[in-house]
Amino acid sequence: MQAIILAAGMGRRLGDYTKDNTKCMVPVNGVRLIDRLLGQLAKQKLQRVVIVVGYKGKELREYIGNRYDGQLNIEFAENPVFDKTNNIYSLAIVKDKLQEDDTLLIESDLIFSDNIIPMIVENTNPNLALVAKYETWMDGTMVRLDDDNNIVNFISKDAFDYNDVDSYYKTVNIYKLSKQFSQHKYVPFLDAYTKAVGNNEYYENVLRIISLLNSHDMKALPIGNEKWYEIDDKQDLDIAEALFADEKDVLRKYYGRYGGFWRFPQMLDFCYLVNPYFPSRRMKDELRSNFDTLLTEYPSGMKVNTLIASKCFGVSEQYVVPGNGAAELIKVLMEDSQGKTGFIRPTFEEYPNRHDKDSQVTFVPQNDDYRYTADDLINFFADKDIKTLMLINPDNPSGNFISKADVLRLAQWSEDNNIRLVVDESFVDFSVDYATNSLLNDKILEAYPHMAVMKSISKSYGVPGLRLGILASANKELIARIKKEVSIWNINSFGEFFMQIYNKYEKDYQRACQKFVDERDRFEASLRTIPFLRVMPSQANYFLCEVLPPYTASEIVINMLKQHNILTRDCSGKPGLNPDKQYMRIAVRNTEDNTRLVEGLKGIKK
Repeated sequence: MQAIILAAGMGRRLGDYTKDNTKCMVPVNGVRLIDRLLGQLAKQKLQRVVIVVGYKGKELREYIGNRYDGQLNIEFAENPVFDKTNNIYSLAIVKDKLQEDDTLLIESDLIFSDNIIPMIVENTNPNLALVAKYETWMDGTMVRLDDDNNIVNFISKDAFDYNDVDSYYKTVNIYKLSKQFSQHKYVPFLDAYTKAVGNNEYYENVLRIISLLNSHDMKALPIGNEKWYEIDDKQDLDIAEALFADEKDVLRKYYGRYGGFWRFPQMLDFCYLVNPYFPSRRMKDELRSNFDTLLTEYPSGMKVNTLIASKCFGVSEQYVVPGNGAAELIKVLMEDSQGKTGFIRPTFEEYPNRHDKDSQVTFVPQNDDYRYTADDLINFFADKDIKTLMLINPDNPSGNFISKADVLRLAQWSEDNNIRLVVDESFVDFSVDYATNSLLNDKILEAYPHMAVMKSISKSYGVPGLRLGILASANKELIARIKKEVSIWNINSFGEFFMQIYNKYEKDYQRACQKFVDERDRFEASLRTIPFLRVMPSQANYFLCEVLPPYTASEIVINMLKQHNILTRDCSGKPGLNPDKQYMRIAVRNTEDNTRLVEGLKGIKK
């Protein structure tokens, strides 16, 4: 068996990365694609490796040099018109070599797990295309399979239909072609196709024509959960570096993205904190049915969106300001704070990060579960001369919860001492008795004008992609100042429409919250069966867990990511947590996902 690597392309979309090198010379986490690929091929008993070069071919030849002598017999072929042709011509240049042996045909802009090459080599079918179930990031050649994994159709870009994606597989651009197939089918059709259509085409088009003969020469081999990525542009490179990071860098590369994890196929995200049971299917259907209009029309300005937020959340227009996520409002609110501000740690660091560090006064609960009460806060901050007190309730990551009655008692203390109390209740709808725990009520706001209530709509409403949040206060001057600071068009049309229709689905939301509380109880009991986790009680949609010796949080998190494609949060080192102990935060998802996580944890052995 031999391998043919197509490496003639210019890689224009990678910009500066391919200014002086061809695509396969681009490093991923410090290792060039060509070195990774040749290292994987060196583990096979190959007669030779033929590399078709073009753009920056001289540089690639010189780089490879004799680096692989004794491991691989490497030959080169030249595509002199790489800038005027496509990969069909690169393959046509070596068509004689293609007919001399069974061949692995590989495109050079791929990165994939070490299991991929043995998977295709060891399979007994002589002609194979590696395929992966369609994901939204994938582009290029798609195929359909029959029940026996025969490729029955190649789907061109023009024929691609998003209504049919459930039946599509993406070719991984790694093929095994038998010598006989190349001699009697592929090369004759290749000659005829290039003669009729030209050389600015793709070699897969020839396979597509052969598939129409219903001869079932080409089988597909789905790769399942094996990792791979095709690197066409800078974003692809960034994603590939996260997917294939080594253990010391993998968490930094994932955590540093702050979202966008839908780009990682099949990964379960137990870091980001959203309601798994809302929006309801019917609400999603209404959003979908209005997609074209919402995409192509401008949203309303601040005045109308304030009115809609008032209707949606039941507070007066003069008391509420909607934001492009709570993050936009947090920034403006913290910049508006004067004097010292009291923080409780561990906490959601966005608030202190947006505040002058020299003006922060921090309370840390002195117990192993990081529990605290309203009285604890009053006693601690009574003599600290603070002007603002920041309370996240339930708190993040501890899950600590102060009852509504006690929060109002804290609000009265703040009134009496001329302290602005900021209560972030983004997670309050996950608490027991959620229906009565919110502070978003005109009478409550008016009774405590020094209080401001923040709510992220992403969390309990399950719509982080819409970027919605609100701030409410009877301090009309504060609300007016913040409205002036944010953009007049800070809410997009999808977010505006969500608030417009939400009240129709309020009963669905109440049912979702109750379903969540029930599932959290079940999940907590399951987590408590894991011997190396000490699970702390929570009224939010996550659990703070102490990781017990001899394990470390990073070991657990990396194992779950590498072995099960599940991302969890290592909280060790977070300000306020005991630096001598190990912690992780685990979000609550639906029953199926939570069960998958618990089973993964049970399989971890030191």
